[in-house]
Amino acid sequence: MRIAVIFLTFLFTSLSASCQNKQAGKVPDVVIAAFEVKYPGEHDPDFELDAHGYWEAHFKKDGEKYRADFYADGRWRETENSIKDKEIPKAIQKAIEKEFPDRKITEAEHVISATLGEFWDIEFKQKGKNMDVMYRKDGTKV
Repeated sequence: MRIAVIFLTFLFTSLSASCQNKQAGKVPDVVIAAFEVKYPGEHDPDFELDAHGYWEAHFKKDGEKYRADFYADGRWRETENSIKDKEIPKAIQKAIEKEFPDRKITEAEHVISATLGEFWDIEFKQKGKNMDVMYRKDGTKV
């Protein structure tokens, strides 16, 4: 029985690695090239195609996890990284305290977007659903 479990574990691991390699092989060359131009020196990102059809590159920069989204034609869409609540700019913290005093932050992200510029995406839990509010550094909404 133990040998069967070890064999199945090995088989599953091998198949998973094989599927990841096949997925990585489908990443358009233009997307990989765009990533390398945008983030020179960042090696070995993990790519995946998200539900919206964007190619997501997951990578670490200075020990922090980032996600950069690209269109299939190689155009950069946005880059984001999760931040701790204490890293949210003070003006945004004040705006949240004023407008959403009873809501708990479930996730905070710092985002740089090709179309919207820099903003902070704050996610709250609201009546069992998640609600995202985007703020500029000065506390105004996007």
